[in-house]
Amino acid sequence: MSQPSVLFVCLGNICRSPLAEAALRAQAVAAGIAITIDSAGTGDWHVGRPPDPRAVQVARKYGLDISGYRARQVTEADFLKFGHIFALDPKNLKDLHHIEPSRHNAELRLLMDLVPGRKGTAVIDPYYGDEQDFEQAWADVSAAAQALVRRFA
Repeated sequence: MSQPSVLFVCLGNICRSPLAEAALRAQAVAAGIAITIDSAGTGDWHVGRPPDPRAVQVARKYGLDISGYRARQVTEADFLKFGHIFALDPKNLKDLHHIEPSRHNAELRLLMDLVPGRKGTAVIDPYYGDEQDFEQAWADVSAAAQALVRRFA
């Protein structure tokens, strides 16, 4: 069986998806599971920029350094490279369906569908919020990362 590969996708790739990437990286390492992990955004506003300082701060609070991450925009090639593409909200899932190539093998779904009781819901978008919103986003992506680790174990 080949190594699982996961791409997390939000709007700008500076808040939620880098946090999801970091959460899964940390939990996969802790569980001793090899997974290829990345994140991207459907929009291009922040390409090449580091994560939002508030995302960096919440990740650091949990012992993770995401300051070296850089935003990028999702591409059609990602649908061939990754086996699992998780949108962090329904709008981005819809946008991904608009750009997906006609032939690909990626499982494309909403991230919070993996968390019991959260089917169809979004990871909170903390961009216009405060520290509590970033904490909630971290809690959401951490719960989803736990579900993914169980799935791939």
